[in-house]
Amino acid sequence: MKTLRLIDKALARFEGWLVITLLWLMVTLTFVQVCLRGLYTHAHLQWANSLMGYLDWSEPFVRLLVLWLTFLGASLITGENKHIKIDLFSTFLPTKWECTRELLLSVVCVVISAIMVKACIDYIKMEMEFGGSMFLNLPNWAGQMILPAGFALILFRFSLRAIDQGLQILREVTK
Repeated sequence: MKTLRLIDKALARFEGWLVITLLWLMVTLTFVQVCLRGLYTHAHLQWANSLMGYLDWSEPFVRLLVLWLTFLGASLITGENKHIKIDLFSTFLPTKWECTRELLLSVVCVVISAIMVKACIDYIKMEMEFGGSMFLNLPNWAGQMILPAGFALILFRFSLRAIDQGLQILREVTK
């Protein structure tokens, strides 16, 4: 379990740096695009329009980065157990059942995340067979790899949570 925790911390650190880098890249590309568009529209500078033509890939790239940031952020939040929870049982069950409830919810989330990983892998396979491309002639599936990877990260975090809760229940039972 200690090894899994070390992997989780290293992964969270890498995800954090990746989120910062991607967000910085999104802001920079969008800012440059807005400035060039303004220079062409309001100052009638033709070179700004020409330069925008070289950056026509940046808008779909920024939209793709939003998807990547969403999944990386969801993984980080799940690791900190600060994700959105819809939990009706907490109002009905006594506090002594809290660990069992958390274990049950974590296991359900593991199952759902595993199903989503499988569905996303199947989707990526279909995209590979279709053979479409996005900006800069990159295949569509390359940018969409965040779907199975993101759900796999979330699956890993929920699995750790389930293991922690299971071990905590075992410790309480053996007291």
